[in-house]
Amino acid sequence: MGFELFVALRYLLAPRKQAFISLISIISVVGVAVGVAAMVIALALMTGLQGELRDRILGSTSHVYVWKASGIEDYHAEVKTLAATPEVVGAAPAIIGKALVSTDRADAFISLKGIDPVLEPMVTDLGRSMLSGSLTALDEEREDGRPGILLGKDLAGQLGVGVGDTVTLLTPQGTLSPMGVLPRSRIAEVVGIYSLGLLEFDATYGFVSLGFAQRLMAKNQPDLIQLKVSDIYDAPAIADRLVATLGKDYVAQDWSDINGPLFSALWLEKMAISITILLIVVVGALNIISSLVLLVMEKSRDIAILKTMGTPPSQIMRIFMLQGTIIGVVGTAIGGALGLVLCYTFDRYRLIQIPIDVYQISYVPFVVQPLDFTVVILAALSICFVSTIYPSRQASRLDPVQALRFE
Repeated sequence: MGFELFVALRYLLAPRKQAFISLISIISVVGVAVGVAAMVIALALMTGLQGELRDRILGSTSHVYVWKASGIEDYHAEVKTLAATPEVVGAAPAIIGKALVSTDRADAFISLKGIDPVLEPMVTDLGRSMLSGSLTALDEEREDGRPGILLGKDLAGQLGVGVGDTVTLLTPQGTLSPMGVLPRSRIAEVVGIYSLGLLEFDATYGFVSLGFAQRLMAKNQPDLIQLKVSDIYDAPAIADRLVATLGKDYVAQDWSDINGPLFSALWLEKMAISITILLIVVVGALNIISSLVLLVMEKSRDIAILKTMGTPPSQIMRIFMLQGTIIGVVGTAIGGALGLVLCYTFDRYRLIQIPIDVYQISYVPFVVQPLDFTVVILAALSICFVSTIYPSRQASRLDPVQALRFE
């Protein structure tokens, strides 16, 4: 053990008559540990929340939307062309509209989406999200000739229907009659209940076949083509490349552009929470400064004796810097371990529940990213190290004559 480390440990583990110094050191360790643990938990919370929302949104929607100014006359050909694009792993057509769905129990305004049941599972998680019924039932022929519809779990509960029940769909697109234009209505049979895990879709969306959507909303062709790409973070570049390759007749928009305000707000909230909790680490560092200043005052006689015996000022400075660094390392290690354990516990047992109508998910997931954890540890150690500089320099500048004058 080096001389500086030996003396630093002796001063840090003060004897009984100097127990107050040891108490200050313990408080400093606790302060650093609490700050580090809080930062790890806060970053894990925001990272988990952002990741969970992103995964559920991308499971419910596609990564890239493509429109064609001249219209999509043959969606099979368009799907084949777009699916051949590098990094595109799936393509499917869609028609989007609004409708009023009615039952004997309740009414609800919904977003009605016409899909191809064969191609839709290639771009969304709808096929894997079925709780009852099936996605392919949309295209199945029924004896009564009624078209099928898929409803979200929450929407089906609100309407009080299940698989096999019927609902009435009313759309703004009307039919001409002697009394003027009347809204178009059609009775549909519920052929499936799904749960995509996102309240916006489970409570406000209905899925029908592409042909039925065309008839119901008086459209001759799909509105757009949905694409799924291999890497979601390459979606903006892929969207730009599609327009550049296929021509100005095509317009593409990726998921990050559509959901930009949501993820920008989450990122801003993550940064605000991180900066706020960083102040806790700074408070712990101030405790280190106070403990070292008190120790320098307490050990002024010892410092003077060491100097008179030939110990250089740089070595005196390293003694106190080592002491503060030890406090920072121990506090950071305890705080980092505590943060990891708490994050695992909170995530494993889903202890923090949140209102699903506000955040779209029912609980807060905690995800500790290695980069975030590393940044927290390095930031805490840096702050603790910087806090040792001032009291250590004061100790190295102590005048032995002044310190021993009244001894």
